[in-house]
Amino acid sequence: MFTLIHQHPDFVVVNKHPGVSVHKDDNEHAFIDYVERTLQIEKLFLVHRLDKMTSGLLLLATSSVACAALAQLFSSRQINKYYVAISDSKPKKKQGLICGDMQKSRRSAWKLLKTTLDPAVTQFFSTSAGQGRRLFICKPYTGKTHQIRVALNSLGSAICGDAIYQPNTAGNVDRGYLHAFQLHFSYLGEDWQFECNPCEAENMGELWHAPEVKVALSQWQSPETLNWPKLPARFNK
Repeated sequence: MFTLIHQHPDFVVVNKHPGVSVHKDDNEHAFIDYVERTLQIEKLFLVHRLDKMTSGLLLLATSSVACAALAQLFSSRQINKYYVAISDSKPKKKQGLICGDMQKSRRSAWKLLKTTLDPAVTQFFSTSAGQGRRLFICKPYTGKTHQIRVALNSLGSAICGDAIYQPNTAGNVDRGYLHAFQLHFSYLGEDWQFECNPCEAENMGELWHAPEVKVALSQWQSPETLNWPKLPARFNK
């Protein structure tokens, strides 16, 4: 279900494995309960969420006070999150900004609108992932449901294995290829940076082992130094 990345008195960082829900689903053990038992921690609190198909870095707090403080960092955009994803379709543009309101669509899907009243905002770069695939690194400025999945789908590059946004081909690969790659934040005066490289972690999926993916991720080891596409002026105030 998970691999421990770091344990701090106030929080725990884990690599959530793909296909594991952080919610209590029918016939599944609650993820947090399982982490508590495994790490022998009395109580853990979910600071943020990852979709079931999404693997990677997940932050859990060890007290309600720490959870509130860390959640505030997320809500005030003081935690930088970097995700990587693989698509088997060429995007309409190779890098840039995706900005638009999100609206509930059919089934469990969302769609991106042209309006920007309360938009989802995602910055991204992409490069070849070999065999006609494309590797993306995404920096979500906002934190909407399915944000990165919807953003890449709007480019014509739905994520490989995404049963909602690429249902016709989802069964051709071993998982949905979205991964929480890095977390950067300051907490109680100390800077923290965590990374989970899907090319090196176990059981993350076959497509991460393509040579082009490994090379690209080695070049994206310090995503904070990349020349990210500029945010709309309204978000730079």
